[in-house]
Amino acid sequence: MRITRIETFLVPPRWLMCRVETDEGIVGWGEPVVEGRAETVRAAVEELSELLLGQDPAPIEHHWQRLTKGGFYRGGPVLSSAVAGLDQALWDIAGKSLGVPVHRLLGGPVRDKVRVYGWVGGDDPAELVDRVSARVETGLTAVKMNGSGVMGRSATVREIDGIVDRLASVREVLGPDRDVAVDFHGRFNAATARRVLPLLEPLRPMFVEEPVLPEYGHLLQDVVRSSPVPIATGERLFSRTDFLPALQAGIAVAQPDLSHAGGISEVRRIASLAETYDVLLAPHCPLGPLALAASLQVAFATPNFLIQEQSIGIHYNQDAELLDYVLDAEVFAFPDGHIHRTDAPGLGVRVDEDAVRRADRGGHRWRSPVWSHEDGSFAEW
Repeated sequence: MRITRIETFLVPPRWLMCRVETDEGIVGWGEPVVEGRAETVRAAVEELSELLLGQDPAPIEHHWQRLTKGGFYRGGPVLSSAVAGLDQALWDIAGKSLGVPVHRLLGGPVRDKVRVYGWVGGDDPAELVDRVSARVETGLTAVKMNGSGVMGRSATVREIDGIVDRLASVREVLGPDRDVAVDFHGRFNAATARRVLPLLEPLRPMFVEEPVLPEYGHLLQDVVRSSPVPIATGERLFSRTDFLPALQAGIAVAQPDLSHAGGISEVRRIASLAETYDVLLAPHCPLGPLALAASLQVAFATPNFLIQEQSIGIHYNQDAELLDYVLDAEVFAFPDGHIHRTDAPGLGVRVDEDAVRRADRGGHRWRSPVWSHEDGSFAEW
């Protein structure tokens, strides 16, 4: 079997998909994207495709090594995401060629179902209660919220109280039997994190995500030691070597993204490394159906898995939804807050190729919001 064609599709709301075709008619799909930089990743996929065209798709690790190390300048979000989508597609081909799901190729399943959570926003606290209630009605047993809107690097008393109040309002809706995670997007500094996190402990968040920016990873250990709340990070880390300092700092939850951190191949290794630090895996995934499908395959085969993010109904999804691009939406159903394992081959999802090609004709130009403080200076989104 040989790879004969590699295509990319820019599809709303903010995703990029790739299609890898072989001369035996087996097609693999992946999702290589950096939110807000989809066109840049598309160019990177085209460049990397030169290393795959005409090759046997079967030796996935051989290809991964060449894709990640074949250039003198390596790593970073764009190249790692381009590799991630191509890696997903190669695993999809491998599973389809053998008639088995990818989780079988990763050593077999260790669980029958995967717990998932949904986003409820939170930049505007007035919307939170209604959004949480709506998620609970769909069957979800866990949600994730933004801890704040625009936040000063050194928070005021009012800002700190606002964080606690909005989490309290969500906890009241969820009660004691459901979970909430709080995402801070690195919006304030380490000193503020050390002040805020102990105040959240009585409300029992499942974890707090990115209390400091990833570039301040050298401060993460102090934040972890001062926090009674489990700390999660990882959506902006792209390799085992990126994750090692965070694991050594004592985080509780690792959050690699299957579309950013080198795909199934590297995230599987990150999960194994995390296990040696007694750290749980909760893959980041506010993206499309292929990123979610790849995440689920890893989740089914990973002993130290905790919970899976998914983007159905997320506030970023405008003009299109995750289920718009698949022929078998039931594989992503979560009536009891869990997605149940199937034995469908490859990534376990059938892409609606006609819908993808139609969407690509319009494409998108989604960009991350750019925020400012009242004085006009840059604010973290």
